[in-house]
Amino acid sequence: MFQRLFYFALFVCAASGALRAQTTPAAGPALLSGKIIDKATKEPLPFTSLSLKDDQTGALSNEFGVFQLPGPVKNEKDSLIVMALGYEHLAIAVERGKPIANMVLEVNRRAIALNNVIVKGGKVKNLELGANSNNPGDGLLQGQPGGQYAFFVKNDKSRRLGNIRSVSFYIGENGFPREPFRVRLYKPDGNYNSPNTDILTENVVVSAPKGGQWYTVDLTPYNVVAPEEGFFVAMEWIVSGDKFFNTNFMDENYTPYGQIMRPTFEFKESRTWSYTIAKGWTLLTMATAAGQHYNAMIKAEVDMIK
Repeated sequence: MFQRLFYFALFVCAASGALRAQTTPAAGPALLSGKIIDKATKEPLPFTSLSLKDDQTGALSNEFGVFQLPGPVKNEKDSLIVMALGYEHLAIAVERGKPIANMVLEVNRRAIALNNVIVKGGKVKNLELGANSNNPGDGLLQGQPGGQYAFFVKNDKSRRLGNIRSVSFYIGENGFPREPFRVRLYKPDGNYNSPNTDILTENVVVSAPKGGQWYTVDLTPYNVVAPEEGFFVAMEWIVSGDKFFNTNFMDENYTPYGQIMRPTFEFKESRTWSYTIAKGWTLLTMATAAGQHYNAMIKAEVDMIK
């Protein structure tokens, strides 16, 4: 049974573009490597996305900000785009056939004001949004480092929302459920209402104790205000420790690892998007023969103001 589900997971990842976040360039390109740090504090920036604009390939740094990826092959010159959570984007010019080792890339933190909802003359109650079922559907969602699945937690009844209290993911019982992953929250302000602007700008890296159950992450310390229309909750696959250098991301035989999220079929429309480094977001449109849409099993608790 697991073998059948595993192959289905590979199909899902391939269909959504999340299976191969890094592709194999032809003819062995020069290697780009180095470290990403905060320009002011000189602290390393973990799990930073790097991509080549024209080649549309990329990689993710490890928890120490260290990265490596193949240089450009498509054009003589390309731009290396650096995107660290909570920081300004950085573009570096690179050339085909010219390796660059031990780069130190410094990025500036974006000025972000912390928000907090102040309630005057009202009561705050807990509101659950997102997946309601405790029975996951057949199938799997699994990705590569830097890949994400984002589920739109919709404010269906237009309630007045306050801060986001917690988010929960249904972690599958197979795979490696105790591997770390990063929680991401987005506004639905991208193209076609896709995930775009981060509303959680801190690195929240967590690990579930086991699979086959809901895993809840407390977000109350971060004072994240829920957008009125709803928001995206995403799981981002990351790599930590020795596995970063023992894994060949550019190998076409690379096998996905880490968490397996289970799907839900309780919604009449697709609310799930997948992300691939250098390629962006894609709406997951898979559905069963009965028209049930395949969505990531994710939910959230928010403050509801009455």
